[in-house]
Amino acid sequence: MKLSGERGIDPYGACGGFADSRLLRQHILENDMDPQTLPAEAQELYQHIKEQYTVGFESLKLAEDLHLHLLKITDLEQVLAGKDPLKNPSEFPFWIRLWEAAIVLSRFMVNLSPAPGTTVLELGAGLGAPGLAAAAQGCSVTLSDYEEMILDFERVSAAASGLDNVRFEMLDWLNPPEMERYDVILGAEILFRDEFFEPLLGILRRALKPDGVVYMAHDLKRKSMQPFLQKAEKEYTISASKRVLKSLEEDKEILLTRLTPR
Repeated sequence: MKLSGERGIDPYGACGGFADSRLLRQHILENDMDPQTLPAEAQELYQHIKEQYTVGFESLKLAEDLHLHLLKITDLEQVLAGKDPLKNPSEFPFWIRLWEAAIVLSRFMVNLSPAPGTTVLELGAGLGAPGLAAAAQGCSVTLSDYEEMILDFERVSAAASGLDNVRFEMLDWLNPPEMERYDVILGAEILFRDEFFEPLLGILRRALKPDGVVYMAHDLKRKSMQPFLQKAEKEYTISASKRVLKSLEEDKEILLTRLTPR
């Protein structure tokens, strides 16, 4: 499968009306979040997290009047515990980083401006930026991940961003529970390991409404994208478009994909 000229892939994309290769800028701002302003429950949770890790807030500007405040670990060694992710990438705690793909998907959700009350599930949410961006648009959002600790970070970030229309759920793709169905499912940089392709497709079958839509964003260089899309196109109509996220270090090309059930 190629990203242009073949069935199911539209390089100019039905992904919200943006032009291909639209230039995006990374709006990471200086931290202006005062933890003392957190609601009592989130403040208690923040203090508990702070006892275990060195943390700080990263502010993500998505619009002139929309900023997300994302709690993250600032000392990677505290999480790696001596492990070398270069030797075994599967041991890297991917959730602790605000990936460029998550920024692109967050901005996409703001520009998409879904109807208030739209139900949204973010898979492998990590810091939760895309789901929180959807919540800021009035969607009813569920952030999911595989560890309670990750959900605690998301809870603090939601409170810091002034969002109370967010739920947080543990979700093991290999042993999923009964699930409600959602209008929209989001995923940013969730295709790291081939062995999770089938479990992910299983989650989509369980959790997406028949007329729902899946939006995913990944680094264009990620080798797992093409084999996953080859599997998925048996069940979904797929369109794709490229975004370029500009930063001081290097430009990042992000593939934004849209999947709708056939």
